[in-house]
Amino acid sequence: MVPTPYSEADARTWLTQVTDPAIEDHLALAMVTTDGDFVGSMSLFMVKPGVGEFGYWTASEMRGRGYTPRALKLLSRWTFDELRLPRLQLGTLPGNAASERAAEKAGFSREGVLRSYLDQRGERRDVLMWSLLPGELR
Repeated sequence: MVPTPYSEADARTWLTQVTDPAIEDHLALAMVTTDGDFVGSMSLFMVKPGVGEFGYWTASEMRGRGYTPRALKLLSRWTFDELRLPRLQLGTLPGNAASERAAEKAGFSREGVLRSYLDQRGERRDVLMWSLLPGELR
């Protein structure tokens, strides 16, 4: 989950984590347009054997254009085809309609609420869990 508010220190910490060659359980990618404009970031984490979990964020000026659902579909297809994972999942904060729409447009199904799942700056937050299985990708 992206911290709120998101500081420069948060960005530096994230960059350090995702570029550490010793950590082999994740893939972090930048989302860009065909013209090279920055859209946001999408990561795939191996949370347990056979289960990949996505995290993503989109720059505010690029939201609502379909970039994130498209990237999520493409990376999901690659993950199913190349890594042969039987399950993909992602979590959204309740009320984050944009992230929920992106998950739905990519074919993810809402499974339920993980109560008090996340510590976000000292506050316990619920998380909505979404999943996608290989035969469900549209």
